[in-house]
Amino acid sequence: MYGKPDNIPDNSKYLPGIGASVFFHIEMKENNNLYRIRRFNEDGKLDCDQIFRLLTPGFDINSEFEFTYVSHCAKCTILQNDSKFIFVSLASIS
Repeated sequence: MYGKPDNIPDNSKYLPGIGASVFFHIEMKENNNLYRIRRFNEDGKLDCDQIFRLLTPGFDINSEFEFTYVSHCAKCTILQNDSKFIFVSLASIS
């Protein structure tokens, strides 16, 4: 795993890639279906910071999970307990 730069939150998830890997940080907003997701490159530069809507119910932010592909600034995919959860940026919906 690539070393995590100091400016990336401790509970961020690492997603290795071919050529470029990224770190994702997710936090739940007041509405349980809305989440702030930030993506950082390997050097700690913020690539995107958006509000995402959870499309598939049942995600538990307090349980173990991992980001997987396809995940980018418009759509993120999370695996948790053999289930796949899709998050879509509100900016890409409008």
